[in-house]
Amino acid sequence: MLSVVISTNESERTLVPTLAALVPGATAGLVREVIIADPGSRDATAEVADVAGCELIVSDAPLAARLAQAAQSARGPWLLFLKAGAVPQAGWIEETSRFIEEASLAGETERVAAVFRAVSPSLVNPSALREALALLMHAAGLSRRASHGLLIGRTLFCRLRRDEIAAKESEADMVRNVVRRLGRRHVVTLQCGAVSA
Repeated sequence: MLSVVISTNESERTLVPTLAALVPGATAGLVREVIIADPGSRDATAEVADVAGCELIVSDAPLAARLAQAAQSARGPWLLFLKAGAVPQAGWIEETSRFIEEASLAGETERVAAVFRAVSPSLVNPSALREALALLMHAAGLSRRASHGLLIGRTLFCRLRRDEIAAKESEADMVRNVVRRLGRRHVVTLQCGAVSA
């Protein structure tokens, strides 16, 4: 159902917690495959990916092109882009499944995407004031970053990105460009968060 695409770059240590967080999703039947998009890291990133059973795409192409290549090779109808070190919090499986099911039932798989709610490691137990500020930022669309992940239909992503591969585009730029192309009202912020490890 879901192909997870993880961008890496000398990420052997940050990749491990991200992969560990995906194991329950694979056990639940949500995660079909994990694709690692790497520029040719010289650390043990490739070994970590191999041990975890991930597909590894190594290319010295710019990040945006690597992510597009991973999306093209994905077998799942939905893509979840994560940066190595992003760890979805408890409840992500249920929320992701619900979002996909609702989008499919409403016939909106070609119109909607989602991002995880950002949670700073220092704010895992945030005060009411900090939580309110975070919610305001989400409502204003000010906190959608690559570290929050991007959940989007594979066909929609490939269509949106077909003409927009910038050589120096970062993941944050990619998420912003997708949000801009879709329009903020078509991008849902999931209630479960993602912590940067």
